[in-house]
Amino acid sequence: MSRRRSLQARIDDYLAERRRQGFQLRSRDAFLAGFARFVEAKHHRGPLSAELMVEWVRAAKDGHGDAGTWARCWGRLRHFICYLQQFEPDTHVPEASLFGPEPGRVAPHIYTEDEIIGLLAAARTLGPSGSLRPYTYQTLFGLMASTGLRVSEAIHLRDADVDFQRGILTIRQTKFAKSRQLPIHPSTAKALARYRKQRERHLPTTTGMPFLVGSRGRRLGLPLGERQAHRVFTGLRDGLGWVNRGGHDAPRLHDLRHTFAVRRLVRWYADGAEVDQKMLALSTYMGHAEIFYTYWYLTAVPELMAIVAGRFEQFAKLPGDDDA
Repeated sequence: MSRRRSLQARIDDYLAERRRQGFQLRSRDAFLAGFARFVEAKHHRGPLSAELMVEWVRAAKDGHGDAGTWARCWGRLRHFICYLQQFEPDTHVPEASLFGPEPGRVAPHIYTEDEIIGLLAAARTLGPSGSLRPYTYQTLFGLMASTGLRVSEAIHLRDADVDFQRGILTIRQTKFAKSRQLPIHPSTAKALARYRKQRERHLPTTTGMPFLVGSRGRRLGLPLGERQAHRVFTGLRDGLGWVNRGGHDAPRLHDLRHTFAVRRLVRWYADGAEVDQKMLALSTYMGHAEIFYTYWYLTAVPELMAIVAGRFEQFAKLPGDDDA
């Protein structure tokens, strides 16, 4: 009998085969490598046991995960375990429902134009009076709404990453270790240029400095903190009293990104464009690792589903249907 191959070697084979099938799986390397390290640390030998798998899944997020986290981790791990069983038949594969159903993605709150205008206006009222702070948050929220950037991408922009002349943003090594360049609308470039002028009244521009800067105490001139950005947004949101139209507890800052994608898709549908041909461009622009993340918007948002249903009715309607 041939010696059993190492778990990491099996993982490498699995990922290589999946990628040959067209899957990118950027996050699976680290995910499954973590499982291999866990097994090695346990000095486990022989077939993988259900107890070992369950212990690792429950350790997700340093043991602070919830049922949804466990279900998602188990779904990803089980796919590999099923693959492994082809070569090591003594591997036990527990049932798919071991941790309950995987939670679905929750519908976002899609902002109206009036809500976005109200948010930017509210940001301009932030104190202290005469500081850069209101301009910084107005620019942050406006930038996210007009480009679909993640909040982390927006606050980590360096000054040199914003090219006003060409209307280009350079987004470096973000969520999926990808860099990309984004063309921006001339009105967005003008708004960013206005912010830089405001910033230069408070701080000189230096090499390597962040584009959006903190303006209070020790944070002066440093990048904005992501927690602080969410905290400021939450305070403004609660003061504006929006009616929540999403599946989360309340509208989120991240929903500005969802709104950008949905508005783009709605515009394409309204213009009669071939949306399937444009989805790859949108996916690349938004920095999605795989295009199915972009296609999710088509099913998650009622506004888009209504447009799609209307177009299907027009396509499917046959002469004489009214007489039926």
